[in-house]
Amino acid sequence: MKKIILALIVLIGFSTSCTKDFDEYNVDTKRPTMVPPEMLFANAQKALADQVASTNVNLNVWKLFVQYWTETTYTDEANYDIINRNIAQLAFRTYYRDILRDLKEARILTEAIEPITPEETTMKNNQLMIIELLTAYSYNRLLDTFGNIPYTEALNIDDITPAYDDAAFIYGDLMARTKNAVAGLDGSAGSFGGYDLYFNGDVMMWKKFGNSLLIKLAITVSKADWATAKAVIEGAYNDGPLFEMGELAELVYIGGSNSNPLYQDLVQSGRDDFVIANTLVDKMEELADPRREAYFTFAPDTNVYIGGPYGENNPFNQYSHIAPRIQEPTFPITLMDYTETQFYLAEAALRGAAVGSAEEHYANAIASSFQHWGVGGAAAYIAANPLPAENWQEVLGTQAWIAYYIRGLVSYTTWRRLGYPTLNMPPRPPESAEGAVPRRFTYPVNEQTLNKENYYAAVAAMGSDKLSTRIFWDIP
Repeated sequence: MKKIILALIVLIGFSTSCTKDFDEYNVDTKRPTMVPPEMLFANAQKALADQVASTNVNLNVWKLFVQYWTETTYTDEANYDIINRNIAQLAFRTYYRDILRDLKEARILTEAIEPITPEETTMKNNQLMIIELLTAYSYNRLLDTFGNIPYTEALNIDDITPAYDDAAFIYGDLMARTKNAVAGLDGSAGSFGGYDLYFNGDVMMWKKFGNSLLIKLAITVSKADWATAKAVIEGAYNDGPLFEMGELAELVYIGGSNSNPLYQDLVQSGRDDFVIANTLVDKMEELADPRREAYFTFAPDTNVYIGGPYGENNPFNQYSHIAPRIQEPTFPITLMDYTETQFYLAEAALRGAAVGSAEEHYANAIASSFQHWGVGGAAAYIAANPLPAENWQEVLGTQAWIAYYIRGLVSYTTWRRLGYPTLNMPPRPPESAEGAVPRRFTYPVNEQTLNKENYYAAVAAMGSDKLSTRIFWDIP
């Protein structure tokens, strides 16, 4: 981000130092109307990482939904109430306005560039393909949050009432776009350089990201359309490259005004709103999981881990807290990694895809998680928790849930697909959840009023607009 700020200062300084004709005096040079596309791309990356990281109950409640953490005083969100704070609206707006709109504008401005050399032409194409990949990733998160969403008519300033597209159609289109983008990347040329906050312009890492995203998209729809999922997964696995041990897409925060939102929410706010949920503590205690020390602390004034009852009012000074490392201003946030890809490949192999050994992928995933958190003992833990060939969903689902710690939506999506681990029921879930753990977000209230016709068409297509409404891939 320091490089980006410096580049902007240089740009503004250059523009103000040039000789002006009379008309130019009417231009506010301190508020440029044109922003370089690479800066829009970087801004979208930052906004996306912030949304993934945040535990602000107005924006991102997935760490609560999947019962990693629970609340102390204000417990609406731990009881799956997303209406009081209009959480769905704020998340919806963040993705469309702050992430996808910037990516679209970055694409438009990049397309308008007229390269001079062959190298510049290749770099321009790489930039466009990378924008495609991050766009697909962002839409994927929206789909897994709501189901049917605006897509083909979205992000058009001249159309403020976009139609909703079928989620299954969008999934298919995202897989096609991702596959095309991966094929279009040329590792012999550059891309965004230092403006790429995830990979510092490394095109081959974006290829790995794209193939891993293909596997992620395909495994999500595997119960709804196994034939397509199998073909996509096998294609990405065979064509490669994929993330290797230790590789990941992450944003490393630099602190100060660019601190991890977790630091802002947990420390800078001066509030004590969260403790570790008993759901996570009890399961990791049962498994004697060595990652406990990396995930959370002992309960105050004890040498034991104690989780707060999920959804209850939990005194902060009685239960285990979030590990100090996670609360540091420079703590990196992971968007996708080798761990996640290996869990998906293990599942794909168990479902019948020709992608190698399920047991090997499963072991790789757990070993990668241990390495990521700086914890030893992976081999013994894997031996004590083998992956069965039959009725594997509980073991795989539980181990993925533990490994995805603090990556709420990824974990929540896996839980919806596999049904494990068994989550606790809070004391007062809303009626729209039908007395169970929700399956999605309801649509934003603003859509019901400002885009009424398309909203009701989307609800009819989904079957209802409840927390209990299942997205097409969420098959019992």
